[in-house]
Amino acid sequence: MQQFKEVLALFLGFGGWILAYVSLENRNWKESTQGGSVILTSGVYENLWMSCATDSMGVYDCWNFPSLFVLPGYIQASRALMIASIVFGTFGLVATLVGMQCSKVLGENYVLKGRIAMIGGVLFLLQGLCTMIAVSWYAANITRQFFDQLYEGTKYEIGQGLYIGWSSALLALCAGSCLLCACKQNSSDKKSAYPYQTASRGHVLSTVATSQSAPGNYGRCAYV
Repeated sequence: MQQFKEVLALFLGFGGWILAYVSLENRNWKESTQGGSVILTSGVYENLWMSCATDSMGVYDCWNFPSLFVLPGYIQASRALMIASIVFGTFGLVATLVGMQCSKVLGENYVLKGRIAMIGGVLFLLQGLCTMIAVSWYAANITRQFFDQLYEGTKYEIGQGLYIGWSSALLALCAGSCLLCACKQNSSDKKSAYPYQTASRGHVLSTVATSQSAPGNYGRCAYV
């Protein structure tokens, strides 16, 4: 059961890591809304790195954001969080592969393996938290501008890149939780393998009686 949880956590973490990269590269983090617009033949799409426009023929014209310092703070923070998420996921995968009980990397040193696997679970949780904060913060700004009646700029809707990011965060959080549960079960099994047994009163009396009746251990009234 423990090895099944570790393998499951590995696959979930790998899926979350792949989806985090796909979400980061996806250009549709937000897309211009068509509500109340007269011209429906063009659309604008943006992500953390660039802005793209498409016409009715499906031709894209993309340009990168000119400078980091002119970008809003939430975009800069989302960039840092998504990059940190991929870094945490990479080290989490390596730690999980090394710390699995079925791995042959460290031989039979299961204590060290358990600690490394626990580190991998924590890294997966950090990956999921970073991704969740990044996409949720970005989506919150989209909805705030969309429902702001005084906002005069282009209004956007949530794009598919954010949904991919949420899926990545859920997979990473499930992977970290599953791996930590497996490590906790392993530690509890090792503790229960050597139970402490207290000697009962009858057992102590029988031991004393046996030692007194053994040859060469006669009491003071043996010949009375």
